[in-house]
Parts: sequence; C-alpha cells; structure tokens
Amino acid sequence: MFKILGISRSLRADSYNTALLRAAQKVAPTGLPVEIYTRLRDIPPYDLDLDYPGRRPPVVQELRERITAATGLLIATPEYNYSIPGVLKNALDWVSTDWTRAEGLPLLRKPVAIIGAAPTTFGSVRAQLALRQVFLWTDSDVVVKPELIVFRAHERFDESGDLVDESTVDRLRNVLDALVLKIRADRQPHLAAASA
Repeated sequence: MFKILGISRSLRADSYNTALLRAAQKVAPTGLPVEIYTRLRDIPPYDLDLDYPGRRPPVVQELRERITAATGLLIATPEYNYSIPGVLKNALDWVSTDWTRAEGLPLLRKPVAIIGAAPTTFGSVRAQLALRQVFLWTDSDVVVKPELIVFRAHERFDESGDLVDESTVDRLRNVLDALVLKIRADRQPHLAAASA
C-alpha cells in the first residue's frame, strides 16, 4: 500500500499549509494514506560533525527513516523572503546526505509533490520554485504539473481550518493523482526486477 508523508513547513498552530495537508488527508484517493509529520520544530540546526550513523539526533534519524519508508512526500510550504522557510531547508539538509555511502539517500528518486498556501496574492510561487531547485540536487522525482499555489489563503479556508474552496479542492486532488502516477512509474522498474 502507498504511504505519503506530509510535511508542513509552517510551525504556526493555525497554519494554512498544515490545513492544506489535512485537506489532502480527506480527499486523497483510496489506498493513499497521508501522514502528517509534526516534529519539524524539534530538528536542530544542521551539523556535519553529527551527520553520521550513531551520531545524529534521534529526531533527525526518525525523519530519515520515515522518509525512507514513505512511498512519496507531499510538502506544503509558505514563502519567507522570496524563498523556502529556514526550518524546512534545514530538515532537508539533514535527510539529503549519506557520507558513509552505506545507508542510502532518503530523497534519492523519492516521488515528491509540492504545494503551498499564503495569504498574499502571489501565494508561495517563489518558495515552490526554490524548493524544486533543492530537489533537483537530491535527484528526487518531483511532480511538475499540476501546480497548487493557494493565494489569498484566508479566503479559501473557513474558521475551523477546513478547505472550502472547491476549485482548490479539485486542484489538490489532481496533485495527489499526479503523485500516485509518479509513485507507480517509480515502482515499475523495481517490480520488473523482482519478477525477473
């Protein structure tokens, strides 16, 4: 069964991006559970001296293992200063390495979909572009289209944090469908090799 790990960059309790992941849980296709990662604030600043097996902080090791176990990632990001929020970039730095060349790279060829919400009229366009550059380096398999850039987010969620804008709901479904296609395409070579 597929398993998607959802990561919201925003640490805010009433985050539109976390609400967007909760909406993804509700509209995801059957057989596509979306688990939301909640420990981003606990991850310490990246430290190369500690980025080795047995030295990493437990929260970092857990995130690496959860990404490795997931069949795909769904990342919801706001935009800070025209780019990716620092805590998200920091987390990705921790999970993008394998200095021993023995563990494997959690993000290598991992299917990833990027979405984002912001109260501005430009949404998270630049943050999503910057995040795509990061995943270019990690050689992750990013959904290119469709895109989901939720601008004026405060008009698309109700007071309870539920996504109520139907056009946004439809686009979210389309992104999840595209992520499923990426996952299936990624699995085909592995399935063929296993049956050979």
